[in-house]
Amino acid sequence: MMLSALLDYYHRLAERREVPPFGFSEEKISFALILAPDGRLIDVQDIRELSGKRLVPKSLPVPQRPKRSVNIAACLFWDKTSYVLGVTGKPEEKAKQRATKEHQAFKDLHRQWLAGETDAGLLALLAFLERWSPEDFGPPIVNDDMLDANLVFRLDGEERYLHERPAARVLRARMIGGETGADATCLVTGERAPIARLHPSIKGVDGAQTAGASIVSFNLDAFDSYGKKQGENAPVAEQVAFAYTTALNYLLRRGEHNRQRIQIGDATVVFWAQAETHQQESEAERVFADLLAPPADDMQEAAKLRGVLEAVAKGQPLREINADLVEGTRIFVLGLAPNASRLSIRFWQTGSLEYFTRRLAEHYQDLAMEPRPWKTEPAVWRLLYATAPSREVNDKAKKIPPQLAGELTRAILTGGRYPRPLLANVVMRMRADGDISGVRVALCKAVLARDRRLGVKGINREVTMSLDPESVAPGYRLGRLFAVLENVQRSALGDQVNATIRDRYYGAASATPAAIFPVLLRNTQHHLGRLRKDKPGLAVTLEREIGEIMDGLSTAFPRSLRIEDQGQFSIGYYHQTQARFTRKCEKGAPDKKHEGE
Repeated sequence: MMLSALLDYYHRLAERREVPPFGFSEEKISFALILAPDGRLIDVQDIRELSGKRLVPKSLPVPQRPKRSVNIAACLFWDKTSYVLGVTGKPEEKAKQRATKEHQAFKDLHRQWLAGETDAGLLALLAFLERWSPEDFGPPIVNDDMLDANLVFRLDGEERYLHERPAARVLRARMIGGETGADATCLVTGERAPIARLHPSIKGVDGAQTAGASIVSFNLDAFDSYGKKQGENAPVAEQVAFAYTTALNYLLRRGEHNRQRIQIGDATVVFWAQAETHQQESEAERVFADLLAPPADDMQEAAKLRGVLEAVAKGQPLREINADLVEGTRIFVLGLAPNASRLSIRFWQTGSLEYFTRRLAEHYQDLAMEPRPWKTEPAVWRLLYATAPSREVNDKAKKIPPQLAGELTRAILTGGRYPRPLLANVVMRMRADGDISGVRVALCKAVLARDRRLGVKGINREVTMSLDPESVAPGYRLGRLFAVLENVQRSALGDQVNATIRDRYYGAASATPAAIFPVLLRNTQHHLGRLRKDKPGLAVTLEREIGEIMDGLSTAFPRSLRIEDQGQFSIGYYHQTQARFTRKCEKGAPDKKHEGE
């Protein structure tokens, strides 16, 4: 299903000429060697492009590179300087010796395949390889700027490159035919065709090998069965293997304008749409990208997105919200993660745009808090950062628990339960570092709210978006009580507080209330005594709040709280704290505790 969808997407991209044809790939090329008909190198053309203040290689469709890691395998009609010219910028003697072997491999490949050719351009290349020596490298034609860059060839007086000549394309087709395996039934198309022995590499997945990785690969005898070797174990036609890897590499392309690729934890997520027209597909992909990763710095777009989510939550069809969004538009979402030289499929989800929009609207509704602890709805990657230590500034992504990204994204896209480790991980982080941020509390609220909506056994208490004075949930009440006791301490000691009870006791109070709250209440009486002298009105108000909260508790504090109740504790604490700040703001005091922005 996944490879079939990628194959279909490749055909649509190929019709729009956005991907190279069969046997070719987009590569970064820096220079073109200009050859005379007799093979003399008469000039070098710098074809790099200006990006900002620096020159970057130009993307060109060239014959697809062979699979190589530590092995030596030359490309046809192009390659880096060590292959084409036999020189490298690496100073080590071992690298220079390897460059000599790579150059010989490049010459041998072209001698083999260009033998008997009559095309003027191909003959010029063959003549160049016969007369060129690595000792010829140097001014005035070639210089050190070229070292280790990718090169192509062009015949003097022509604008097209050698690999674009009709004779070169015919040669490339013959070469592909010689590389394919025996005919077999393709598992993707069901048709009999030459089978790919090795599948092209997939590049752009964060954490994977820079040379590329594979989804389908059999590189050890232990993976073989019934005497079949390599690609014969999972027969995929050569053209299908080329198509699905080309489509994936297109989706994984890096660039500020590519919104079809999103990094969520250790998962590199790509998606694409299928609709009647290219315009409808582009608009669907833009909307889906905004939903999955809302723009963090564009308040106007954030307000527009919020309007879409509210409209969808009320059951309004997408076509009434945006005329470019039509019924039947399908979205394909693929999550990939590195696994040595291979790629793991974290998740694969397909459905209509309307289906995914409703699932995402439910997700943001589950997260919703009042007052809102963020300026724009948090993207999935931002939620995952809440599971990492709050004091980590760099490489937060490395601190996110493995596989959590895929499980959380799958739950959001399907509307299923959030991963069970999510609540425990967030609660543990709050207990460890005392950072009860709006995003972390919203995650606790989302897990509990969704479990209740899905009818999970044991989760039967409603979780509100803002302060609920009527709630009798023990965890929620204790969290509110803890917030009021902290407020008493702050009010009594003012700026003299070096560390509040939250800094010292939050973790223990949320897990084992019976061991901590009696101590906190005794200390609170001292603080209230001070307040009765300095601020009697405030003392009466705070005593009343403590009494109202404790009236809803049982006669004894619970010895321990389940993980779900600890989540409720954080929500109660946050709601009570935010209600206090809201009251201050209404009286004209600035709100200094608006979290998560």
